Amino acid sequence: MLAGAVGLALIATGCAGSSPAASNQTKGVTITVAWTTPAPPAAALAQFTKSTGIHVVWTNIDWDSLQTKITAAATAHTYFADVTDVDWSRVGQLGKLGWFYPMSQFVDVKSMAADMPQMSSFESGGTVYGIPFDSSFMVTTVNKAMFKKAGITTMPTTMAQYTTDLKQLKAKGVSSTPLNIPFAAAEGLSTYWYELTNAMGGTVLNAQGKPQFTDPNSGGYQAAEWMVNAIKTGLVPAGGINVTDTEGFETLMAKGGAASTLSDYSGNVGSIYDVPSSSSVVGDVVYIPTPGVTGTTDNLGNPDGIGIPKTAKYPAAAAKFIEWVTSSANQAAWAGADGPSKVIPEYETPSRVSAMKALTASGGLVQGAELTTLLEGAKPVFASGPPTWYPQFSSAVNTNLHAAAVGTMTVPQAISAIAATANSLASGS
Repeated sequence: MLAGAVGLALIATGCAGSSPAASNQTKGVTITVAWTTPAPPAAALAQFTKSTGIHVVWTNIDWDSLQTKITAAATAHTYFADVTDVDWSRVGQLGKLGWFYPMSQFVDVKSMAADMPQMSSFESGGTVYGIPFDSSFMVTTVNKAMFKKAGITTMPTTMAQYTTDLKQLKAKGVSSTPLNIPFAAAEGLSTYWYELTNAMGGTVLNAQGKPQFTDPNSGGYQAAEWMVNAIKTGLVPAGGINVTDTEGFETLMAKGGAASTLSDYSGNVGSIYDVPSSSSVVGDVVYIPTPGVTGTTDNLGNPDGIGIPKTAKYPAAAAKFIEWVTSSANQAAWAGADGPSKVIPEYETPSRVSAMKALTASGGLVQGAELTTLLEGAKPVFASGPPTWYPQFSSAVNTNLHAAAVGTMTVPQAISAIAATANSLASGS
């Protein structure tokens, strides 16, 4: 439904514009923030209101529903919120459709970018449409206790060694299915393939949206082969064919059923694997630099940003709130640097390097130094920004890779189908 709404909106791009009710007033106004996590502590919001005169109404909505509401409000040109989510994968759409204000109109994007490595993930056509709210990025995790039991004491730095280690874990009987890949036809499978494509030395799309993975020697082609071969040879459990990313983290990695996830999410060690009530591997799972072709490689980002819809009533007030909620001190506090009373439940790791360092210094972030280094080297999935037709492309990626893993099509057929979708969408964009 969302893809269809976006398609219709592309036809009516010219209809999107600034709400007639938009005002630059900041004092004595009430703004609505529509977000996917619970609100900051009431005391913090009260302090913000006291210092700025801006009252905040926070609405908590699940991610999928939020995207639908953003689309519906923008296409109908009606007010929905003053501040809301800007997902990295939708920046290309937002830029073309003109649904969100350029953030440089309200804040000093360049100075903020120096402390926010993932700012480029929210840029399209040279314009930034959202400020990084968190620093979610893809990382590699391993269960060091299981690796050690299999006689592996040096962590792999190349894909060849990583593959050998997984086979050794299986051969030694430490884990019959040591690898976690979420093969359910969902976004988690798409992002896993992107990260592995990068590890294999490839890219997914060029600046024109054309596929870069059709050559059998390309990183994307080899990534697809590696993933499908992993489930066919038993490195991935057969039941993994319908496992989503979250299910894999919580039921395989956290229970010791798998020893590694090549494309895990930053923060999962502290929020899932080291939580005694839900994990049997507390203290065993660690982040390692993602193995590459000849050595470790950079990680790809999948962060959420925060921006201002063109239909906002008080965009100037919204900008002041965004500066406040993404400040270094507040980000560290939301993640636990100042104690539990200031934590935002479900908040990912901070998007600012300075906040990550403060959080690490407070002892509030498991492997904080390692995560900070990985954040500093994180890069966008698409160097030129995600295409406007990303949702349709991602669907083609995960449905065809899922089919190849099931065995209803071959890897070459899956790659050909994904490439055909990309070429068709790119030609029509």
